Amino acid sequence: MQSLYSKYRRVLGSVSTAFKRSLSESINWSSRAICIEGARGTGKSTLMLQYIKESLPADKTLYVSLDDLYFKQHPLTEVAETFYNEGGRHLFLDEVHKYEDWQSAIKNIYDFFPELQLVISGSSILELQKSQADLSRRLVRYYLPELSLREYIALRYSTKTEKISLGDLLSNSGNLADHLIQTVPSPLKYFKEYLSYGSYPFIMEGEGEYLAKINQLINVIIDYDLPEAKAIEVSTQAKLKRLLYIISTCVPYKPNISKLAEQIGTSRVRLLEMLYILEQAQLINSLRSSVHGISLMNKPEKIFLENNSLITALAEGVPDTGNQRETFFLSQLRNSGAQVTYPDLGDFKVNDQYLFEVGGKNKTSKQVKNIPNSFLALDDIEYGYGNTIPLWMFGFLY
Repeated sequence: MQSLYSKYRRVLGSVSTAFKRSLSESINWSSRAICIEGARGTGKSTLMLQYIKESLPADKTLYVSLDDLYFKQHPLTEVAETFYNEGGRHLFLDEVHKYEDWQSAIKNIYDFFPELQLVISGSSILELQKSQADLSRRLVRYYLPELSLREYIALRYSTKTEKISLGDLLSNSGNLADHLIQTVPSPLKYFKEYLSYGSYPFIMEGEGEYLAKINQLINVIIDYDLPEAKAIEVSTQAKLKRLLYIISTCVPYKPNISKLAEQIGTSRVRLLEMLYILEQAQLINSLRSSVHGISLMNKPEKIFLENNSLITALAEGVPDTGNQRETFFLSQLRNSGAQVTYPDLGDFKVNDQYLFEVGGKNKTSKQVKNIPNSFLALDDIEYGYGNTIPLWMFGFLY
């Protein structure tokens, strides 16, 4: 226990609270048991440590990562019991999916130590989702997405702005733009940066290593995280990477499933399963024509990478501008909690209420003309007018 406690105090002392993810304000930290899900590299560990540093007594709190070799010889339940008996009341468990049969261990700790608060997190979203049936009554779940444009600006330039709601953006974009540009001059400059380097907090470690780290992140997810959660062959792992590359190089991608399966070298049914796996792993964002949920047989109408940094890392040469714009719009809206589906007309339908066309500054509204609640989200403009809204402003929704 002493070694775990020493590691915890060292890492707690090194964490900065200068920038905090907006999710930290939404979490009900008084809940008895909390699960924070999110893709690798989004800042889950930092989020937990920041809360400990600012809000909890350090001597009654313990943060551990379950990929620590200590847990090869010491059961997690034994560590929890010792910590509890010594007066501990807040136990934070990171990389929880690395511990064998972690679901049973969490269930036992929750049931046997009623005064102990549990906060767990993990990067293997597929593995964490397997626990929903057993732990649904015990855990309050939260999802930490990649950085928004707003968060990127706050992290990299220490320029803080307030979140804006979708309703306010649609009804009052002109006044909101005036207010934002007073704080964030030249927003298009930051927007262009964000498309290349803005999705992950480790941009603060330097642009030179950023894209290489994203490629490493992709390899870890496909080569290690997915096989831990599903039976996946090595040949399938190679096909998943090939599939990601194809998506990254395309214009906003409307897949021909049979043709794509032939291109990858697999069957149609197997390809749909691969797309489902990549979506569950938060590597792609599929757009469907209904909100009936993600399923193996619910074929996507369009396929995007999960965020813009993935496009930059995977695409050879200059990424397609239309793909970048639509990927940005879809990721920012979904990460803010909106439902986004594929419409009969236009590019995106949001919350089954609003219709959007996404494009450059010269795009017209002829495709959605005379349709109620229809809007243009346009790049290369700082201010909008009427139903035209600058695309960059959708990066301030969370």
